[in-house]
Amino acid sequence: MPSLSKETLRLIEQYQFWKKSLRPKEGVATIHVDEFASKIAGFYEKIREIVDWKEQHLMRRAAITRKLKRLFLNWELISANSKNGIAEPLVLELIRGGHFPNDKIEESKIGEVQKVIDKYTFILKNSPQLESGRRKLQFHNWLLEVAACEIEETLAPSLREKALIGYMFELMKEKIKLSEKIITSKVLSEEEKNIQIYIAVQQALFKLDSPIISYNLLKYRYPQWNNASSEFILDISRNIYKIWDQIEEEFSHPLSKKFYAICEKYDTPYLLLGDILSEEDPAGAAEKLSNPENLETLTTKAYKKRLSTLKTRLGRAAMYSTLSILLTNAFSMFIIEIPVAKLLFGSFTLVTMLVDVLGPTFLMFLFVVTVKLPPKSNLNIVILETMKIVYEGEKRDIYQINFPRKRGIITKFIIGFIYLLGAVFSLGVVYGIFLLAQFPPTSVFLNLMFVALITFAGIAIRKRAEELTVEEKPESILSFFADVLLLPVAGLGGWISKKWKKYNAIAAFFNALIDMPFTMFLEFLEKWRFFLKEKKEEIH
Repeated sequence: MPSLSKETLRLIEQYQFWKKSLRPKEGVATIHVDEFASKIAGFYEKIREIVDWKEQHLMRRAAITRKLKRLFLNWELISANSKNGIAEPLVLELIRGGHFPNDKIEESKIGEVQKVIDKYTFILKNSPQLESGRRKLQFHNWLLEVAACEIEETLAPSLREKALIGYMFELMKEKIKLSEKIITSKVLSEEEKNIQIYIAVQQALFKLDSPIISYNLLKYRYPQWNNASSEFILDISRNIYKIWDQIEEEFSHPLSKKFYAICEKYDTPYLLLGDILSEEDPAGAAEKLSNPENLETLTTKAYKKRLSTLKTRLGRAAMYSTLSILLTNAFSMFIIEIPVAKLLFGSFTLVTMLVDVLGPTFLMFLFVVTVKLPPKSNLNIVILETMKIVYEGEKRDIYQINFPRKRGIITKFIIGFIYLLGAVFSLGVVYGIFLLAQFPPTSVFLNLMFVALITFAGIAIRKRAEELTVEEKPESILSFFADVLLLPVAGLGGWISKKWKKYNAIAAFFNALIDMPFTMFLEFLEKWRFFLKEKKEEIH
Protein backbone atom coordinates (compact mmCIF):
# COMPACT_ATOMS: atom_id res chain seq x y z
CA MET A 1 0.00 0.00 0.00
CA PRO A 2 1.50 3.39 -1.03
CA SER A 3 2.24 5.96 1.65
CA LEU A 4 0.93 9.50 1.69
CA SER A 5 3.38 12.25 0.76
CA LYS A 6 4.61 14.61 3.47
CA GLU A 7 2.78 17.49 1.74
CA THR A 8 -0.50 15.55 1.87
CA LEU A 9 -0.05 14.71 5.56
CA ARG A 10 0.61 18.39 6.30
CA LEU A 11 -2.53 19.34 4.34
CA ILE A 12 -4.63 16.89 6.39
CA GLU A 13 -3.31 18.45 9.61
CA GLN A 14 -4.22 21.93 8.36
CA TYR A 15 -7.73 20.79 7.51
CA GLN A 16 -8.05 19.30 10.99
CA PHE A 17 -7.08 22.69 12.45
CA TRP A 18 -9.62 24.42 10.16
CA LYS A 19 -12.45 22.14 11.34
CA LYS A 20 -11.56 22.78 14.98
CA SER A 21 -11.70 26.54 14.32
CA LEU A 22 -15.33 26.17 13.16
CA ARG A 23 -16.50 25.06 16.60
CA PRO A 24 -18.30 27.92 18.40
CA LYS A 25 -16.57 29.32 21.48
CA GLU A 26 -18.58 29.25 24.68
CA GLY A 27 -19.06 32.34 26.85
CA VAL A 28 -17.90 34.78 24.16
CA ALA A 29 -19.95 37.89 23.33
CA THR A 30 -20.97 38.10 19.67
CA ILE A 31 -22.19 40.95 17.47
CA HIS A 32 -25.96 41.21 16.97
CA VAL A 33 -27.88 43.35 14.47
CA ASP A 34 -31.63 43.81 14.12
CA GLU A 35 -33.18 41.04 11.98
CA PHE A 36 -35.76 43.31 10.33
CA ALA A 37 -33.13 45.87 9.26
CA SER A 38 -30.93 42.98 8.13
CA LYS A 39 -33.64 41.69 5.76
CA ILE A 40 -34.01 45.10 4.12
CA ALA A 41 -30.22 45.50 3.84
CA GLY A 42 -29.92 41.98 2.40
CA PHE A 43 -32.45 42.82 -0.33
CA TYR A 44 -30.48 45.96 -1.21
CA GLU A 45 -27.22 43.97 -1.40
CA LYS A 46 -28.86 41.58 -3.88
CA ILE A 47 -29.58 44.58 -6.11
CA ARG A 48 -25.97 45.69 -5.69
CA GLU A 49 -24.80 42.24 -6.87
CA ILE A 50 -26.54 42.89 -10.19
CA VAL A 51 -25.25 46.47 -10.47
CA ASP A 52 -21.62 45.72 -9.52
CA TRP A 53 -21.40 42.64 -11.78
CA LYS A 54 -18.80 40.59 -9.90
CA GLU A 55 -18.48 36.87 -9.36
CA GLN A 56 -20.04 35.40 -6.22
CA HIS A 57 -16.80 34.75 -4.31
CA LEU A 58 -15.77 38.39 -4.83
CA MET A 59 -19.06 40.01 -3.76
CA ARG A 60 -18.34 40.16 -0.02
CA ARG A 61 -14.99 41.85 -0.47
CA ALA A 62 -16.48 44.19 -3.09
CA ALA A 63 -19.00 45.24 -0.44
CA ILE A 64 -16.21 45.78 2.13
CA THR A 65 -14.24 47.89 -0.36
CA ARG A 66 -17.28 49.96 -1.30
CA LYS A 67 -18.26 50.63 2.32
CA LEU A 68 -14.66 51.25 3.36
CA LYS A 69 -14.23 53.95 0.70
CA ARG A 70 -17.47 55.62 1.74
CA LEU A 71 -16.67 55.46 5.46
CA PHE A 72 -13.24 56.97 4.84
CA LEU A 73 -15.00 60.08 3.53
CA ASN A 74 -16.92 60.35 6.81
CA TRP A 75 -14.10 59.24 9.06
CA GLU A 76 -13.69 62.32 11.23
CA LEU A 77 -17.42 62.50 11.97
CA ILE A 78 -17.64 58.78 12.84
CA SER A 79 -14.42 58.79 14.90
CA ALA A 80 -15.79 61.59 17.08
CA ASN A 81 -18.85 59.51 17.99
CA SER A 82 -17.37 56.03 18.29
CA LYS A 83 -14.54 54.60 20.38
CA ASN A 84 -13.91 52.04 17.61
CA GLY A 85 -13.54 54.60 14.82
CA ILE A 86 -14.95 53.36 11.52
CA ALA A 87 -14.57 49.65 12.35
CA GLU A 88 -17.82 49.35 14.32
CA PRO A 89 -20.17 50.90 11.73
CA LEU A 90 -18.36 48.96 8.98
CA VAL A 91 -18.73 45.56 10.68
CA LEU A 92 -22.36 46.21 11.67
CA GLU A 93 -23.19 47.24 8.11
CA LEU A 94 -21.55 44.12 6.66
CA ILE A 95 -23.48 41.82 9.03
CA ARG A 96 -26.71 43.71 8.29
CA GLY A 97 -26.17 43.18 4.56
CA GLY A 98 -25.81 39.42 5.04
CA HIS A 99 -22.11 39.29 4.14
CA PHE A 100 -21.29 37.81 7.57
CA PRO A 101 -23.59 35.79 9.88
CA ASN A 102 -25.51 37.46 12.68
CA ASP A 103 -24.63 36.47 16.28
CA LYS A 104 -21.52 34.56 15.13
CA ILE A 105 -18.68 37.11 14.98
CA GLU A 106 -17.02 37.93 18.30
CA GLU A 107 -17.25 41.52 19.53
CA SER A 108 -13.45 41.58 19.94
CA LYS A 109 -13.17 41.43 16.14
CA ILE A 110 -14.24 45.08 15.95
CA GLY A 111 -11.05 46.13 17.74
CA GLU A 112 -8.98 43.90 15.43
CA VAL A 113 -10.61 45.43 12.34
CA GLN A 114 -9.86 48.93 13.67
CA LYS A 115 -6.18 47.98 14.05
CA VAL A 116 -6.14 46.90 10.40
CA ILE A 117 -7.75 50.19 9.33
CA ASP A 118 -5.29 52.17 11.47
CA LYS A 119 -2.36 50.38 9.82
CA TYR A 120 -3.44 51.22 6.27
CA THR A 121 -4.36 54.76 7.29
CA PHE A 122 -0.86 55.20 8.69
CA ILE A 123 0.62 53.97 5.39
CA LEU A 124 -1.56 56.42 3.44
CA LYS A 125 -0.61 59.36 5.65
CA ASN A 126 3.12 58.58 5.78
CA SER A 127 3.73 57.56 2.17
CA PRO A 128 5.63 60.07 -0.03
CA GLN A 129 3.51 62.57 -1.96
CA LEU A 130 2.80 61.77 -5.61
CA GLU A 131 2.81 64.48 -8.26
CA SER A 132 0.36 62.74 -10.59
CA GLY A 133 -3.24 62.96 -9.39
CA ARG A 134 -4.26 59.93 -11.44
CA ARG A 135 -1.48 57.74 -10.05
CA LYS A 136 -2.31 58.93 -6.54
CA LEU A 137 -5.94 57.86 -7.02
CA GLN A 138 -4.88 54.47 -8.42
CA PHE A 139 -2.60 53.88 -5.45
CA HIS A 140 -5.30 54.97 -2.99
CA ASN A 141 -7.79 52.53 -4.54
CA TRP A 142 -5.24 49.70 -4.58
CA LEU A 143 -4.33 50.17 -0.90
CA LEU A 144 -7.99 50.32 0.19
CA GLU A 145 -8.73 47.14 -1.78
CA VAL A 146 -5.81 45.39 -0.06
CA ALA A 147 -7.11 46.71 3.29
CA ALA A 148 -10.52 45.21 2.45
CA CYS A 149 -8.82 41.83 1.91
CA GLU A 150 -7.22 41.95 5.36
CA ILE A 151 -10.52 43.03 6.97
CA GLU A 152 -12.30 40.10 5.33
CA GLU A 153 -9.61 37.70 6.56
CA THR A 154 -9.86 39.17 10.07
CA LEU A 155 -13.62 38.58 10.21
CA ALA A 156 -13.61 35.24 8.37
CA PRO A 157 -10.15 33.60 8.17
CA SER A 158 -9.77 31.52 4.99
CA LEU A 159 -7.76 28.71 6.62
CA ARG A 160 -8.97 25.99 4.27
CA GLU A 161 -8.26 27.97 1.08
CA LYS A 162 -4.82 29.03 2.33
CA ALA A 163 -3.94 25.41 3.14
CA LEU A 164 -4.89 24.20 -0.36
CA ILE A 165 -3.06 27.09 -2.05
CA GLY A 166 0.06 26.28 -0.03
CA TYR A 167 -0.24 22.57 -0.89
CA MET A 168 -0.50 23.15 -4.65
CA PHE A 169 2.21 25.82 -4.51
CA GLU A 170 4.73 23.45 -2.89
CA LEU A 171 4.06 20.68 -5.42
CA MET A 172 4.04 23.00 -8.43
CA LYS A 173 7.43 24.42 -7.41
CA GLU A 174 8.85 20.92 -7.94
CA LYS A 175 6.93 20.25 -11.17
CA ILE A 176 7.36 23.50 -13.08
CA LYS A 177 10.82 23.95 -14.55
CA LEU A 178 12.30 26.73 -16.65
CA SER A 179 13.81 25.96 -20.04
CA GLU A 180 17.56 26.26 -20.49
CA LYS A 181 17.12 29.40 -22.63
CA ILE A 182 15.20 31.19 -19.86
CA ILE A 183 17.78 30.20 -17.24
CA THR A 184 20.77 31.32 -19.32
CA SER A 185 19.07 34.59 -20.38
CA LYS A 186 18.30 35.37 -16.69
CA VAL A 187 14.83 36.60 -17.60
CA LEU A 188 13.44 34.90 -14.50
CA SER A 189 15.28 34.04 -11.29
CA GLU A 190 14.28 31.10 -9.08
CA GLU A 191 12.55 33.42 -6.60
CA GLU A 192 10.71 35.21 -9.42
CA LYS A 193 9.65 31.82 -10.80
CA ASN A 194 8.18 30.92 -7.40
CA ILE A 195 6.31 34.23 -7.28
CA GLN A 196 4.79 33.52 -10.71
CA ILE A 197 3.75 30.03 -9.56
CA TYR A 198 2.24 31.49 -6.37
CA ILE A 199 0.19 34.00 -8.40
CA ALA A 200 -0.91 31.37 -10.95
CA VAL A 201 -1.98 28.87 -8.26
CA GLN A 202 -4.28 31.45 -6.64
CA GLN A 203 -5.76 32.47 -9.98
CA ALA A 204 -6.34 28.86 -11.05
CA LEU A 205 -7.61 27.31 -7.81
CA PHE A 206 -10.02 29.96 -6.52
CA LYS A 207 -10.11 32.56 -9.32
CA LEU A 208 -8.70 35.15 -6.92
CA ASP A 209 -8.33 38.66 -8.32
CA SER A 210 -5.39 41.07 -8.14
CA PRO A 211 -6.24 42.79 -4.77
CA ILE A 212 -6.35 39.54 -2.76
CA ILE A 213 -3.27 38.19 -4.56
CA SER A 214 -1.49 41.51 -3.83
CA TYR A 215 -2.38 41.08 -0.15
CA ASN A 216 -1.11 37.48 -0.16
CA LEU A 217 2.11 38.59 -1.86
CA LEU A 218 2.65 41.18 0.88
CA LYS A 219 2.31 38.41 3.49
CA TYR A 220 4.55 36.11 1.43
CA ARG A 221 7.33 38.70 1.30
CA TYR A 222 6.75 40.09 4.79
CA PRO A 223 5.65 37.30 7.18
CA GLN A 224 5.19 39.89 9.96
CA TRP A 225 2.63 41.87 7.91
CA ASN A 226 -0.37 40.98 10.08
CA ASN A 227 1.47 41.65 13.36
CA ALA A 228 3.79 44.42 12.27
CA SER A 229 5.60 46.80 14.60
CA SER A 230 5.26 50.58 14.18
CA GLU A 231 8.89 50.76 12.92
CA PHE A 232 8.19 48.15 10.25
CA ILE A 233 5.01 49.92 9.06
CA LEU A 234 6.89 53.23 8.90
CA ASP A 235 9.56 51.60 6.72
CA ILE A 236 6.85 50.08 4.51
CA SER A 237 5.14 53.48 4.20
CA ARG A 238 8.32 55.08 2.88
CA ASN A 239 8.80 52.33 0.27
CA ILE A 240 5.17 51.53 -0.50
CA TYR A 241 5.29 52.82 -4.11
CA LYS A 242 8.27 50.57 -4.93
CA ILE A 243 6.40 47.62 -3.39
CA TRP A 244 3.24 48.48 -5.35
CA ASP A 245 5.15 48.84 -8.63
CA GLN A 246 6.95 45.54 -8.06
CA ILE A 247 3.65 43.70 -7.51
CA GLU A 248 2.13 45.29 -10.63
CA GLU A 249 5.17 44.21 -12.67
CA GLU A 250 4.79 40.64 -11.40
CA PHE A 251 1.17 40.55 -12.60
CA SER A 252 2.18 41.74 -16.07
CA HIS A 253 5.27 39.54 -16.52
CA PRO A 254 5.49 38.28 -20.14
CA LEU A 255 5.68 34.64 -18.98
CA SER A 256 2.82 34.85 -16.42
CA LYS A 257 0.28 33.39 -18.88
CA LYS A 258 2.47 30.31 -19.32
CA PHE A 259 2.43 29.62 -15.56
CA TYR A 260 -1.33 30.18 -15.37
CA ALA A 261 -2.05 27.81 -18.29
CA ILE A 262 -0.23 24.96 -16.51
CA CYS A 263 -1.84 25.59 -13.10
CA GLU A 264 -5.31 26.01 -14.64
CA LYS A 265 -5.03 22.69 -16.49
CA TYR A 266 -3.91 20.65 -13.46
CA ASP A 267 -5.85 22.31 -10.63
CA THR A 268 -8.74 19.78 -10.66
CA PRO A 269 -7.04 17.09 -8.47
CA TYR A 270 -6.23 19.72 -5.83
CA LEU A 271 -9.81 21.02 -5.80
CA LEU A 272 -11.20 17.51 -5.43
CA LEU A 273 -8.75 16.62 -2.65
CA GLY A 274 -9.88 19.77 -0.84
CA ASP A 275 -13.52 18.68 -1.27
CA ILE A 276 -12.71 15.22 0.11
CA LEU A 277 -10.96 16.57 3.21
CA SER A 278 -13.82 19.02 3.79
CA GLU A 279 -16.34 16.17 3.87
CA GLU A 280 -14.33 13.47 5.65
CA ASP A 281 -13.69 13.12 9.40
CA PRO A 282 -10.19 14.61 9.94
CA ALA A 283 -9.21 11.86 12.39
CA GLY A 284 -9.63 9.07 9.84
CA ALA A 285 -8.78 10.97 6.65
CA ALA A 286 -5.15 9.80 6.47
CA GLU A 287 -6.11 6.14 6.86
CA LYS A 288 -8.82 6.34 4.18
CA LEU A 289 -6.64 8.17 1.67
CA SER A 290 -3.83 5.63 2.17
CA ASN A 291 -5.98 3.04 0.40
CA PRO A 292 -5.96 3.65 -3.41
CA GLU A 293 -9.41 2.05 -3.80
CA ASN A 294 -10.87 4.39 -1.19
CA LEU A 295 -9.16 7.37 -2.80
CA GLU A 296 -10.60 6.42 -6.21
CA THR A 297 -14.11 6.12 -4.74
CA LEU A 298 -13.84 9.42 -2.86
CA THR A 299 -12.39 11.22 -5.90
CA THR A 300 -15.20 9.92 -8.14
CA LYS A 301 -17.82 11.05 -5.61
CA ALA A 302 -16.25 14.52 -5.25
CA TYR A 303 -15.89 14.86 -9.04
CA LYS A 304 -19.55 14.02 -9.70
CA LYS A 305 -20.71 16.39 -6.97
CA ARG A 306 -18.62 19.25 -8.35
CA LEU A 307 -19.80 18.45 -11.87
CA SER A 308 -23.46 18.60 -10.78
CA THR A 309 -22.99 22.05 -9.24
CA LEU A 310 -20.95 23.40 -12.17
CA LYS A 311 -24.02 23.96 -14.36
CA THR A 312 -25.77 25.81 -11.52
CA ARG A 313 -22.77 28.06 -10.90
CA LEU A 314 -22.44 28.78 -14.62
CA GLY A 315 -26.12 29.67 -14.79
CA ARG A 316 -25.76 32.02 -11.84
CA ALA A 317 -22.74 33.72 -13.38
CA ALA A 318 -24.64 34.08 -16.67
CA MET A 319 -27.72 35.46 -14.92
CA TYR A 320 -25.90 38.14 -12.94
CA SER A 321 -23.64 39.25 -15.79
CA THR A 322 -26.63 39.38 -18.17
CA LEU A 323 -28.81 41.26 -15.71
CA SER A 324 -26.04 43.76 -15.15
CA ILE A 325 -25.71 44.39 -18.89
CA LEU A 326 -29.51 44.38 -19.30
CA LEU A 327 -29.99 46.90 -16.51
CA THR A 328 -27.21 49.14 -17.79
CA ASN A 329 -28.50 48.84 -21.35
CA ALA A 330 -32.01 49.85 -20.30
CA PHE A 331 -30.59 52.64 -18.14
CA SER A 332 -28.47 54.03 -20.98
CA MET A 333 -31.36 53.67 -23.45
CA PHE A 334 -33.82 55.77 -21.42
CA ILE A 335 -31.30 58.25 -19.99
CA ILE A 336 -28.99 58.71 -23.00
CA GLU A 337 -30.07 56.95 -26.22
CA ILE A 338 -33.74 57.96 -26.50
CA PRO A 339 -33.26 61.66 -25.54
CA VAL A 340 -30.26 62.00 -27.91
CA ALA A 341 -32.07 60.13 -30.73
CA LYS A 342 -35.15 62.35 -30.41
CA LEU A 343 -33.01 65.47 -30.35
CA LEU A 344 -30.85 64.58 -33.37
CA PHE A 345 -32.76 62.00 -35.40
CA GLY A 346 -36.40 62.44 -34.39
CA SER A 347 -37.49 58.90 -33.46
CA PHE A 348 -36.79 55.71 -31.51
CA THR A 349 -39.16 52.91 -32.58
CA LEU A 350 -40.59 50.07 -30.46
CA VAL A 351 -38.65 47.48 -32.53
CA THR A 352 -35.45 49.40 -31.85
CA MET A 353 -36.18 49.41 -28.12
CA LEU A 354 -36.87 45.65 -28.06
CA VAL A 355 -33.70 44.79 -30.00
CA ASP A 356 -31.74 47.23 -27.82
CA VAL A 357 -32.79 45.52 -24.57
CA LEU A 358 -33.29 41.87 -25.61
CA GLY A 359 -30.47 41.49 -28.16
CA PRO A 360 -27.58 41.30 -25.64
CA THR A 361 -29.67 38.99 -23.40
CA PHE A 362 -30.22 36.58 -26.28
CA LEU A 363 -26.51 36.64 -27.13
CA MET A 364 -25.59 35.65 -23.56
CA PHE A 365 -28.28 32.93 -23.68
CA LEU A 366 -26.57 31.45 -26.75
CA PHE A 367 -23.20 31.37 -24.97
CA VAL A 368 -24.71 29.58 -21.94
CA VAL A 369 -26.81 26.96 -23.76
CA THR A 370 -23.85 25.91 -25.92
CA VAL A 371 -21.57 25.24 -22.92
CA LYS A 372 -20.10 21.72 -23.01
CA LEU A 373 -19.22 19.87 -19.81
CA PRO A 374 -16.14 17.57 -19.62
CA PRO A 375 -16.39 14.18 -21.41
CA LYS A 376 -16.79 10.95 -19.36
CA SER A 377 -13.21 9.88 -20.16
CA ASN A 378 -11.95 12.92 -18.23
CA LEU A 379 -12.74 11.25 -14.87
CA ASN A 380 -10.13 8.48 -15.30
CA ILE A 381 -7.40 11.05 -16.00
CA VAL A 382 -8.48 13.08 -12.94
CA ILE A 383 -8.25 9.99 -10.69
CA LEU A 384 -4.75 9.22 -12.01
CA GLU A 385 -3.59 12.83 -11.48
CA THR A 386 -5.02 12.83 -7.94
CA MET A 387 -3.04 9.73 -7.03
CA LYS A 388 0.12 11.35 -8.39
CA ILE A 389 -0.14 14.26 -5.96
CA VAL A 390 -1.40 12.31 -2.91
CA TYR A 391 1.12 9.47 -2.69
CA GLU A 392 4.84 9.52 -1.98
CA GLY A 393 7.07 8.05 -4.66
CA GLU A 394 4.48 8.37 -7.43
CA LYS A 395 5.85 9.72 -10.69
CA ARG A 396 5.98 13.53 -10.58
CA ASP A 397 5.40 15.08 -13.99
CA ILE A 398 7.57 17.98 -15.14
CA TYR A 399 6.00 20.98 -16.89
CA GLN A 400 8.48 23.15 -18.72
CA ILE A 401 8.15 26.89 -19.26
CA ASN A 402 9.50 27.98 -22.64
CA PHE A 403 9.87 31.32 -24.38
CA PRO A 404 6.94 32.18 -26.68
CA ARG A 405 7.66 31.30 -30.30
CA LYS A 406 9.22 34.17 -32.23
CA ARG A 407 7.33 35.35 -35.30
CA GLY A 408 8.76 37.18 -38.26
CA ILE A 409 7.48 40.58 -39.40
CA ILE A 410 5.51 39.06 -42.31
CA THR A 411 3.92 36.40 -40.06
CA LYS A 412 2.99 39.04 -37.48
CA PHE A 413 1.44 41.19 -40.19
CA ILE A 414 -0.63 38.30 -41.63
CA ILE A 415 -1.84 37.16 -38.18
CA GLY A 416 -2.67 40.74 -37.20
CA PHE A 417 -4.53 41.29 -40.47
CA ILE A 418 -6.63 38.12 -40.02
CA TYR A 419 -7.35 39.11 -36.40
CA LEU A 420 -8.49 42.57 -37.53
CA LEU A 421 -10.52 41.06 -40.38
CA GLY A 422 -12.34 38.80 -37.90
CA ALA A 423 -13.21 41.79 -35.72
CA VAL A 424 -14.43 43.85 -38.70
CA PHE A 425 -16.57 40.98 -40.02
CA SER A 426 -18.15 40.14 -36.62
CA LEU A 427 -18.86 43.75 -35.67
CA GLY A 428 -20.01 44.41 -39.26
CA VAL A 429 -22.70 41.72 -38.99
CA VAL A 430 -23.89 43.18 -35.68
CA TYR A 431 -23.82 46.66 -37.23
CA GLY A 432 -26.03 45.41 -40.10
CA ILE A 433 -28.58 44.00 -37.62
CA PHE A 434 -28.71 47.34 -35.81
CA LEU A 435 -29.29 49.16 -39.10
CA LEU A 436 -32.17 46.80 -39.94
CA ALA A 437 -33.67 47.58 -36.52
CA GLN A 438 -33.41 51.30 -37.42
CA PHE A 439 -30.92 52.16 -34.66
CA PRO A 440 -29.75 55.78 -34.67
CA PRO A 441 -25.94 56.16 -35.01
CA THR A 442 -25.44 57.03 -31.32
CA SER A 443 -27.24 53.85 -30.22
CA VAL A 444 -25.24 51.74 -32.70
CA PHE A 445 -21.99 52.85 -31.06
CA LEU A 446 -23.21 52.11 -27.50
CA ASN A 447 -24.69 48.74 -28.43
CA LEU A 448 -21.54 47.60 -30.21
CA MET A 449 -19.81 48.17 -26.87
CA PHE A 450 -22.45 46.08 -25.08
CA VAL A 451 -22.06 43.25 -27.61
CA ALA A 452 -18.28 43.25 -27.00
CA LEU A 453 -18.87 43.12 -23.23
CA ILE A 454 -21.35 40.26 -23.57
CA THR A 455 -18.94 38.32 -25.82
CA PHE A 456 -16.14 38.78 -23.29
CA ALA A 457 -18.37 37.65 -20.39
CA GLY A 458 -19.80 34.73 -22.40
CA ILE A 459 -16.38 33.35 -23.35
CA ALA A 460 -15.23 33.74 -19.73
CA ILE A 461 -18.25 31.68 -18.60
CA ARG A 462 -17.55 29.03 -21.24
CA LYS A 463 -13.94 28.79 -20.02
CA ARG A 464 -15.27 28.33 -16.50
CA ALA A 465 -17.04 25.19 -17.76
CA GLU A 466 -13.58 23.69 -18.38
CA GLU A 467 -12.45 24.00 -14.74
CA LEU A 468 -12.67 20.20 -14.26
CA THR A 469 -11.19 19.29 -17.63
CA VAL A 470 -7.69 17.78 -17.60
CA GLU A 471 -8.01 15.77 -20.80
CA GLU A 472 -6.69 17.42 -23.97
CA LYS A 473 -9.57 18.43 -26.25
CA PRO A 474 -9.14 18.25 -30.04
CA GLU A 475 -10.00 21.52 -31.76
CA SER A 476 -12.78 21.28 -34.37
CA ILE A 477 -13.02 23.38 -37.55
CA LEU A 478 -16.13 25.06 -36.12
CA SER A 479 -14.37 26.08 -32.90
CA PHE A 480 -11.42 27.41 -34.94
CA PHE A 481 -13.66 29.73 -36.98
CA ALA A 482 -15.57 30.72 -33.84
CA ASP A 483 -12.26 31.78 -32.26
CA VAL A 484 -11.30 33.79 -35.34
CA LEU A 485 -14.61 35.69 -35.27
CA LEU A 486 -15.25 36.02 -31.54
CA LEU A 487 -11.85 36.46 -29.86
CA PRO A 488 -11.17 39.91 -31.37
CA VAL A 489 -14.61 41.08 -30.16
CA ALA A 490 -13.97 39.52 -26.74
CA GLY A 491 -10.61 41.32 -26.61
CA LEU A 492 -12.41 44.62 -27.16
CA GLY A 493 -14.92 43.61 -24.48
CA GLY A 494 -12.09 42.85 -22.04
CA TRP A 495 -10.63 46.31 -22.56
CA ILE A 496 -14.05 47.95 -22.06
CA SER A 497 -14.63 45.80 -18.97
CA LYS A 498 -11.50 47.21 -17.30
CA LYS A 499 -12.71 50.74 -18.01
CA TRP A 500 -16.21 49.70 -16.91
CA LYS A 501 -15.03 48.99 -13.38
CA LYS A 502 -13.77 52.56 -13.12
CA TYR A 503 -16.69 54.31 -14.80
CA ASN A 504 -19.76 52.13 -14.12
CA ALA A 505 -22.46 54.84 -14.26
CA ILE A 506 -25.12 52.90 -12.37
CA ALA A 507 -22.69 51.88 -9.62
CA ALA A 508 -21.63 55.52 -9.27
CA PHE A 509 -25.30 56.54 -9.12
CA PHE A 510 -25.97 53.99 -6.35
CA ASN A 511 -22.90 55.07 -4.40
CA ALA A 512 -23.60 58.78 -4.60
CA LEU A 513 -27.38 59.00 -4.30
CA ILE A 514 -28.59 55.77 -2.70
CA ASP A 515 -25.87 53.93 -0.77
CA MET A 516 -25.12 56.51 1.91
CA PRO A 517 -28.74 57.66 2.57
CA PHE A 518 -29.89 54.03 2.62
CA THR A 519 -27.23 53.10 5.18
CA MET A 520 -28.21 56.06 7.38
CA PHE A 521 -31.86 54.96 7.13
CA LEU A 522 -30.98 51.39 8.20
CA GLU A 523 -28.96 52.65 11.18
CA PHE A 524 -31.89 54.84 12.24
CA LEU A 525 -34.33 51.93 11.76
CA GLU A 526 -32.18 49.63 13.89
CA LYS A 527 -31.91 52.22 16.69
CA TRP A 528 -35.66 52.80 16.51
CA ARG A 529 -36.33 49.05 16.76
CA PHE A 530 -34.07 48.78 19.83
CA PHE A 531 -35.87 51.78 21.36
CA LEU A 532 -39.24 50.05 20.87
CA LYS A 533 -37.91 46.84 22.46
CA GLU A 534 -36.70 48.81 25.50
CA LYS A 535 -40.13 50.44 25.87
CA LYS A 536 -41.82 47.02 25.70
CA GLU A 537 -39.50 45.72 28.42
CA GLU A 538 -40.55 48.64 30.67
CA ILE A 539 -44.18 47.49 30.59
CA HIS A 540 -44.90 45.02 33.42
